Amino acid sequence: MFFRRLFNLFYAPYAALVFVSAIPLVCALIISGPTLAIRRAIGRAGVRLTLLLMGVPFRVRGLEHLPPGPSIAVSNHASYLDGLVLTAALPARYTFVVQDGAARWPLVGLTIKRMGVTFVNRTVAREGATQARGLIRRIAGGQYLTIFAEGTFKDAPGLLPFKNGAFMMAARAGVPIAPCVIRGTRDLWGGGRWLPRWHPVEIEVLPAISLPVHDAHAIHHLRDNVRNAI
Repeated sequence: MFFRRLFNLFYAPYAALVFVSAIPLVCALIISGPTLAIRRAIGRAGVRLTLLLMGVPFRVRGLEHLPPGPSIAVSNHASYLDGLVLTAALPARYTFVVQDGAARWPLVGLTIKRMGVTFVNRTVAREGATQARGLIRRIAGGQYLTIFAEGTFKDAPGLLPFKNGAFMMAARAGVPIAPCVIRGTRDLWGGGRWLPRWHPVEIEVLPAISLPVHDAHAIHHLRDNVRNAI
């Protein structure tokens, strides 16, 4: 324990310096990318390179479980790093659904816009319902989405209740859910800490779960099955 604390005493400022130096450069490259495919490729490679320079072991398992057709990847949420590591882990065809307030974040907002994320407003019911209908049409038309079903995260370990949106859209569009488990980001840089501490990060994609039925009880059943799996 003593040697681990001593290691992190030196590791924390080094890793933080790498992160704050590399990520703005990656953002700038994404913003200047000429096509969406190139921008997403830069994002995936940039995150992987940043983790490598930080000395963070990064492992992705279970990609063979991703459905061949349109689907919604649903993941737990434990740290601000989660969007980055899922960007690096999932194929570029997946795009994130993000709270619209993120569009106003300095540098990050423009970067994720250029990455093709979909912004939603969860605070206005009518606008949210309109956006959900649009997302259902897009999923049915062949789009792949990634959603943090908890909607937010807390500093303490544990899985928050899942919101219904992702599962309602999956059921109505008739597409499966791909459960994704993120391990290690809270330990790496979460829990309200200002500096990182060394910890491996792993993404595991679990077998897809489908329940394309429209009634509310079936949607809740799908939600609970996915949460239990994660």
